[in-house]
Amino acid sequence: MKKILSIILLLVSLQLSAWERQPLWPGIDKMPDFQPHQIAAMTDVSKALGFNPDEYRMPYIEWYEKPSNPNGACMILISGGGYYNCCDVDLVEKWHKELTALGVQCVNFVYRTSRPKDIPYYQTAWEDGQRAVRMVRSQAKQRGFDPEKIGAIGMSAGGHLTLLLATSSETPAYEPIDKLDAVPCHINWAVANAPAYVTSDADEKGIPAPREGYGSDVTLSKVFKFDSHTCPISLHHGGKDPYSPNGSTQVYRQLRRMKVPAELHLYPNKPHGAFGFERAVEFMTQMGYLGPVKPEEKLVDRFASDEDRAGYKKESIWPEGKMPDRQENQCEPYIEWHFPHQLQTHAIQIIYSGGSYTGNDPDGFEVAPMRRYLNSLGITVVTLKYRTPRPAAPLAKHTTAWQDLQRAIRIVRSEAPSHGLDPNRIGIMGSSAGGHLTLMGVTSSRHKSYYPIDKIDKLSCKVQWGIGIYPAYALTDGLEKNNTTGGNDDSAVLAPEFSFDLDTAPMLFIHGDADGWASMNSVKAWEKMRAMGIQSELHTLATRKHCFQRTASPGTGSYTWMDRVAEYLQPFIAE
Repeated sequence: MKKILSIILLLVSLQLSAWERQPLWPGIDKMPDFQPHQIAAMTDVSKALGFNPDEYRMPYIEWYEKPSNPNGACMILISGGGYYNCCDVDLVEKWHKELTALGVQCVNFVYRTSRPKDIPYYQTAWEDGQRAVRMVRSQAKQRGFDPEKIGAIGMSAGGHLTLLLATSSETPAYEPIDKLDAVPCHINWAVANAPAYVTSDADEKGIPAPREGYGSDVTLSKVFKFDSHTCPISLHHGGKDPYSPNGSTQVYRQLRRMKVPAELHLYPNKPHGAFGFERAVEFMTQMGYLGPVKPEEKLVDRFASDEDRAGYKKESIWPEGKMPDRQENQCEPYIEWHFPHQLQTHAIQIIYSGGSYTGNDPDGFEVAPMRRYLNSLGITVVTLKYRTPRPAAPLAKHTTAWQDLQRAIRIVRSEAPSHGLDPNRIGIMGSSAGGHLTLMGVTSSRHKSYYPIDKIDKLSCKVQWGIGIYPAYALTDGLEKNNTTGGNDDSAVLAPEFSFDLDTAPMLFIHGDADGWASMNSVKAWEKMRAMGIQSELHTLATRKHCFQRTASPGTGSYTWMDRVAEYLQPFIAE
């Protein structure tokens, strides 16, 4: 009786979950590389009592319901499972529900598992994948979506398969068998979550990266061809994933070399998993895949008032006559305290602007909206006006600004207790040249930038976190101007002024993907920190240039970037 009930429940489950199922191949005899041990079933089906594997030899696509507000886009959903099974049942259902609500036609793609024998472990899944794309594209007109608005999203092995479809459609995975195989199998965009087996230390056997994706002899897998149909990709990876996040940074670097728009989202302390689906939606919104991009708005207009500020104090940084390396043409440095009405944390955020080290503005678009936003969250903010323009040779462009930052951190630390704040929870944040300055403050606090002048200078200038917004001048191919190679070549290494000493703090990086002061400034700094065992966070924004937050379109990552800062701060400011 129990067995009969299980069979009934299985049949009911299949009936409820299968909207419209279509086999990928005209028959078993037409299926390339058929192997009798393989099945095509999600694990909720394959592990159910009464499952008969002989009934599930054929891979298939499953059309979900048509969205009530179709926008002309279609998304192929791809489960992971190490190419041993298709296990992401709940994840696929999450994607289906959320994408359908956004107007996207969804298709579940179920490929053959477990791994085939005597051929590459991904081969039969790749064959099924190319056939699935062709089948989806061939039905675009009748189902009401654009045949050139087809995306794919996958996780783990599904992320690996997604990358194969995104980068290698010009390489046939199988010999044509019928007219359908004349239909192109490229996709138009991809979202790859925790793609596995991407670095060469993992790709041959399809295993977690045994050397964590590091090593001078570890490269990007040659499986991915990066052909002329390579599409924009949003990459998402946890910082502690054994299927190394360095695989995603390597894919991103190759996309930058090809000038293919891309996003890279790296999450500190996260294991293997799918994170940041909201960022994928913002990527698709920015790229216009979900419909026309809305007109851009000035972000400073969204945070135009100091209504959440309860108190204010301005003070000089240096005592009279004690300023190191004083330059007659430079502005006078100072800090300003901005206290919130409702204090929610004893942590302190220091913020300053960019300006190429030729000028800086603590009331400009890079600083004022953020300090107002953080005040509204109950966070005390200190803004810094550092010395500009650049000091005369032989001093480096950042020397006097670095002195001002180290002094400012020490003053904030010395005064924090008198304001009821924690002197050991201080973070720094800057944009552009200010992002470079943040890297100086985060990586080199043990390095003296000036000779001590009083008892305040006995205090540490170590910070507990940093936030770098499109940091400039961080790589050797862009020490003065835009990055000449985009930071993509291995010859472009981190600038020599960054010590990366033992007090180096974790960071959040946010960078425009199309920035002339290249996003690889942030990516390579992130890679260096991970190599040191420091977990940092990174987000790049597709098509966005320098100063991306001056104006932005609602629903995009450039519009919500300040929320990334607030989210990142949570573990540092929690009481």
